[in-house]
Amino acid sequence: MFRTEGIDETSLFLRFGIALVIGVLIGMQRQYAFDVENRELVSGVRDFALMGLLGATAAYISELTSSPLPIAAAVFIMGGLFAINHYIETSQGEKGITTEVAALLTILVGALAFWNQITLAVALGVAIAVVLSVKPELQRLTKRITREDIWATLKFAVITAIVLPVLPNENYGIPPLDVINPYKIWLLVILISGISFVGYFLIKIVGTQKAIGLTGLFGGLASSTAASVSFSQRSHDAENLAKPLAVAIIVAWMIMYGRVVVEVAVLNIELARMIMFPLLIPVAGGFGACWLLYRSGLTKERTDVTFNNPFELKPALTFGLIFAVILLVSRAAQVYLGDMGVYISSTIAGLADVDAIALSLAELSSSDPDGLDPRTAAKAIILASAANTAAKGGIVMFAGTALLRRAIIPGFILMLALNLLAVLLI
Repeated sequence: MFRTEGIDETSLFLRFGIALVIGVLIGMQRQYAFDVENRELVSGVRDFALMGLLGATAAYISELTSSPLPIAAAVFIMGGLFAINHYIETSQGEKGITTEVAALLTILVGALAFWNQITLAVALGVAIAVVLSVKPELQRLTKRITREDIWATLKFAVITAIVLPVLPNENYGIPPLDVINPYKIWLLVILISGISFVGYFLIKIVGTQKAIGLTGLFGGLASSTAASVSFSQRSHDAENLAKPLAVAIIVAWMIMYGRVVVEVAVLNIELARMIMFPLLIPVAGGFGACWLLYRSGLTKERTDVTFNNPFELKPALTFGLIFAVILLVSRAAQVYLGDMGVYISSTIAGLADVDAIALSLAELSSSDPDGLDPRTAAKAIILASAANTAAKGGIVMFAGTALLRRAIIPGFILMLALNLLAVLLI
């Protein structure tokens, strides 16, 4: 607890001011949400502003009296009033306690502001306002979520909160190949699954029947390979959408490069800085290809592309196994074949999965001073990205229509060539 004797007047006014501003922010959101004609608003901007001040004042009095009773009484009394109001609203056919809960949180956030937990108080205030504001989006999301999505999310929670903590955080293997760390491997499985989850649920929120380029953007987060396959198959059902589908595929490939940088940064920020600008070169080529396709004329059609939930236990275990094997092979290639062995193994691995090889190289180049040279790792990651782009281009060439192939070939060749050119910049 903070003693009031040590609080100067300026700090005191600042804390109460922040409590007031947070209350006003939440109150504005509530007033906007209930801005319906002929409907009386129970709690608006003034009410929430006063609740923020009430929390700060109650906390201040608790400090003065060295007793928790004032803040407890404020929460208890206001909670009782909200309960009575909720009972009346329920009898009139109203449902939900969102406003009441938000009001109680505003009081508590006001108390946090007085206790000088400014950063936490502001973060909570913004979070409350955001959660209250995204009601339509959350409602759309819940309508689109399936039972399988919920089950997959629960399994993801299990591997994150239950499995990860019990795994040993130590290296196994015979030196110098002792690079298998169960905890780190599983942590990276969670990282990749989490990124894919974000892309998948963004697609769920905006819907797949949106602009094709937007679906390609989020599809690249979920899986650029899956996006390539889905859009290529879709080209057979709507040949007039060849150019928009080509744009969506290229956008998904561009997002792949961003994924690689983010994944590497989690393990090795210096390596991420080394590859960031070289990987911007093929991304710039992708932008150029999309611009040319746009200038050549795109239809305004929308399309529906299917993306399955990216998390299942079997694929997650498979990725973990692939990552461990690639980590071991990359280490062996480094030890016994030198840099050329790393380049060859990375290119081959990149044909199947760029995430696993990028994370493996990031781990090997950051594990110890005698590990993989960062410059070699950076070149190998860029080669793996080129191999992955080539593999996805092959998928489009094989699975797409002739019109889609003609639309995407210039962008595909440009991005691949620039990707290979980026190796020379390391």
